Amino acid sequence: MTARDKAGLYDEGAFDVAVIGGGINGVGIARDAAGRGGRILLLERGDLACGTSSASTKLIHGGLRYLEHYAFGLVRESLEERETLWRAAPHLLQPMRFVIPHVAGGRPSWLVRLGLFFYDHLGGRRDLPPARSIKLETHVAGEALKTRSRRGFEYSDCWCDDSRLVVANARDAEARGATILPRHELISAARNGNMWTLKAGGRTFRSRALVNASGPQLGLVNERLARPQALPLRLVRGSHIIVPSLFHHPFAYLFQNRDGRIVFAIPYEGAFTLIGTTDVDQHDAAQKPHASDAEIEYLLDAANQQFARKIERGDVAATYSGVRPLAGDAEGRPENASRGYRLDMSQSEEGAPLLTVIGGKLTTYRHLGERAVDLLNERLGTLRQGHWTANAKLPGGAFDHQALRSEIDALQIRYPFLGQKGATRIFKAYGAEASDWLGGARSWGDLGTSFGEGLSEAEVRWMVEQEFAASSEDILWRRSKLGLHMTTDESERLAAHLGEKAA
Repeated sequence: MTARDKAGLYDEGAFDVAVIGGGINGVGIARDAAGRGGRILLLERGDLACGTSSASTKLIHGGLRYLEHYAFGLVRESLEERETLWRAAPHLLQPMRFVIPHVAGGRPSWLVRLGLFFYDHLGGRRDLPPARSIKLETHVAGEALKTRSRRGFEYSDCWCDDSRLVVANARDAEARGATILPRHELISAARNGNMWTLKAGGRTFRSRALVNASGPQLGLVNERLARPQALPLRLVRGSHIIVPSLFHHPFAYLFQNRDGRIVFAIPYEGAFTLIGTTDVDQHDAAQKPHASDAEIEYLLDAANQQFARKIERGDVAATYSGVRPLAGDAEGRPENASRGYRLDMSQSEEGAPLLTVIGGKLTTYRHLGERAVDLLNERLGTLRQGHWTANAKLPGGAFDHQALRSEIDALQIRYPFLGQKGATRIFKAYGAEASDWLGGARSWGDLGTSFGEGLSEAEVRWMVEQEFAASSEDILWRRSKLGLHMTTDESERLAAHLGEKAA
């Protein structure tokens, strides 16, 4: 039984923990705490994953470049989490091989080889294939590059649908009893002895503990607390561009740019290449991040240094930007700021506890959540002690993590009208739950209205009823990326179906 009753109403009694922020860290904490028997509330001012957690480079990785900054602990933790998350959500995470072309004047080849050796062994790699040296003149990944006579390296990491990972955690938290409330902006929070009183969405809530996991909005949320704290926070914007496919193979690239930074080029959504990211200080947390002209030109230039096919501004199909809330001050280059995280707990004499989550990355959210709930329970003492998320499947993930292709084939056999393309997209989004909304359908017509690109009324209904979606933007750009493929008329038809007013 979930926290939502049939009338869509919520019990507004006292909670054990209230979490502010519906990004990956917030939902990860809510899920862990709910699974330990806590009565959990999560408040998010917009849609789930509407900020940084849908604007990442979409990698579950150790962070190869962090080795240069001697961040061995962070890399080890990330590498250990990589395969843990792959097992938990094998439909949302897939292994990907990355190619590093070696260029004169870049990092020396011995240093890259050494880094890859540590990368393979630091985190206890088990199922992913190891790194190796390659000859780009004979490797398929060399065909798209300007110069094919160079040597290079190949290594493993994982790609992830970041916003769907957030939704999966939120759904699992709700299934375990948490109350998940998107579109409920926190207005104020005040301690009353050993209890927090929160005002959000026109309602009042009470909670024994409060977690500020609002990402780049940490400072703004902090100002709405009765006693705001000083936060060691640096906001860094990362922007990406999406262009028509620059290559037609499953490998991704990690390029060493002329300024010493690295840039990824990743196959994306079947017809595109995702290129990113930048590191630029964002000085106004309230301003919606967007890719500046300088950032777009930087990424175009980085790609044109490497790929044989030249791309121009007119080739950019879309851009997106997210703001990373990093732990630290504004000294030094943004790309050198730590990607680690801090968990700051208020002093016991201050009354009801406040836990502030600073920093973090997509890959480490599960372990961060585990540590955060441990800290909360030291003060509350009412949650179960045992760690459980490392071996727990996320919704849709109830199949072997190395059997993705056979599971997709099985879905296509059961629903032949989907075709290979449709079965692949749907299974990678919903995994073992795909048949829950496909039901007994024997044709596309059985799924109701078609909005284009394989998006049906039945799928939209599932997103709204089960995945907290409320708008065409939620559906086309976070629950899916079909907005990249659909025409304006198709998008407007979906918006009309949802009762949205024309702009």
